[in-house]
Amino acid sequence: MIIGLTGSIATGKSTVSRMLRQKGYPIVDADEIARLVVKPGSPVLNRIAEEFGSDVLLPDGSLNREKLGSLIFNDEEKRKTLNGIVHPAVRMEMIRQKEDWLAKGANTVVMDIPLLFESKLQSYVDKIIVVSAAPAVQRSRLIARNGYSPDEADARINSQLPIIEKEKGADAVINNNGTIDETEKQLDELLKKWNAKI
Repeated sequence: MIIGLTGSIATGKSTVSRMLRQKGYPIVDADEIARLVVKPGSPVLNRIAEEFGSDVLLPDGSLNREKLGSLIFNDEEKRKTLNGIVHPAVRMEMIRQKEDWLAKGANTVVMDIPLLFESKLQSYVDKIIVVSAAPAVQRSRLIARNGYSPDEADARINSQLPIIEKEKGADAVINNNGTIDETEKQLDELLKKWNAKI
């Protein structure tokens, strides 16, 4: 079984992903892969620099995420351009890693994909878990965790598909408004229900 794990910014998807990893499930992490494909000297990073200018590179040749983020956050066209460069490379590597785990005999592979719905990757997985939290909880976590102002936190939340829309596409929703233990209990019950063997 291939499980797709998704959520929105500060809903706790990474926390659930960590729990699954600790339980021994193989994780294909789209964010990790997105960092991998833009490592210094990579074809993807070179294309980003061509498109957005060399000031999106740090002196050591790595990607200046802050600079690039500031260029695309309020510009839909630039965001589409960036996604058109990065997403195909990320997808190829995600599929490669998933196939690798299956070849090694894994029964269940978790694909941790933050933009699963936005990128229309539902066909990559058999079941979808959405980690959800109330917008007010997302906002307070972002302010506490990233030091954002309330407006910055709202801008980041609003740049994503509303969590309620993601819930509609889920096979299961883990409510992460409460404690870590409550979240893990929901996860354990779900894995048991789905008979998700490692």
